[in-house]
Parts: sequence; C-alpha cells; structure tokens
Amino acid sequence: MPTNKAGWEILSEELAAKFKIFEARRSTRRNPRTGLPFEFFLMRGLNWVNVIPLTPDNKVVLVRQYRHGSEEYTIETPGGCVEKEEHPEESARRELVEETGFECARLKKLGLLYPNPAMQSMQLHVYVAEECRKISAPALDPGEDITIELQDLSKVIDMIAAGTISHALVVAAFALFQLQHAGPRSHLKNGS
Repeated sequence: MPTNKAGWEILSEELAAKFKIFEARRSTRRNPRTGLPFEFFLMRGLNWVNVIPLTPDNKVVLVRQYRHGSEEYTIETPGGCVEKEEHPEESARRELVEETGFECARLKKLGLLYPNPAMQSMQLHVYVAEECRKISAPALDPGEDITIELQDLSKVIDMIAAGTISHALVVAAFALFQLQHAGPRSHLKNGS
C-alpha cells in the first residue's frame, strides 16, 4: 500500500461525490502512531488566491459580496479559484480585474495558507497588489453580486477588529500583510 508524505499508509480511497470546483473522497488510512485504520472524508479541489489591492494613495480596494453559505453580504478582498494550468499569480491578476476593474503595477506574494487542513487539500495563495488603478468595469460571473468599496488601510484594520470584516481567509491575508509589510498596528494607525 502507498504511504503519504507524513507516513500514513493509504489503505483505500474512493470518490464519494464530484462537484464543479471540488470533490469529496472517502479515505481509509493507517495511523502510524496507533497502527489502527482511520476512515474520513477529504475534500480535494482547485486552489485559491486572495489579493489585497492597494491604490497609490494607500486605499484598499474591497468587495462587498453576497455569500450563499452565510446568506449575507461580506466585505472581502478580491479572490477566487486558480484555474487548471494557471499560475497563482496569473489568477490573482485575473481575479483583481474581473471582480474590481482594477489592475496593479506590482504583485507580491505574501504567503501560502491551508484554509482547513483537517479535511481539505486546497491551498490559498495570498498576494498584495500595489499601485492599483481602475481600468474597466468589473466583469462579474453570472452568480456574483459584488460592489466595490475603497477604504483607508488603517480603517480596514479597525473593520477587522470590529468584526465588520469577518471572512477568515481575508483576516488571515491581512495578518500576513501586517506581519510582513506594515509593522505594528500603531504604525498603520499613524499613517506613517
């Protein structure tokens, strides 16, 4: 039997359900610590990108988007699936233009996150897009309901603290941004 990179022997794995952007698999693996088999469901699918777009005057381009899971509008950064045969950076640029109509002069990777490694294989590639400028109207998919908001970077941090921005992947993206680019929270508040 094959063994995964963490040493868990894969005893069986079968497709349980297949959907447009992910599939559910029933898997049985042997726990290397106990030697016992363990059955679980695993979601495999397309990876995602999340982009923090900054304008030349340090505004963040946000999207207010209807989400079927929560049945409400959430405030987020642009993002979406990495299409097959597409590099995550290409996806980030594409999603930025499609959802907001903005393009960027520079795109820098902030990091790679696993949104739910307990049961999902998908990865989230996080980018900051600098010097963003409006070039067109958004080109939304038929199922998207999105409006654009520009907010000061320091206000976005306050919106996260207040729970106004509550999408976990967006909050994680801003945490990476804060750690790598902005310094301590007081630095953002002072605008320096």
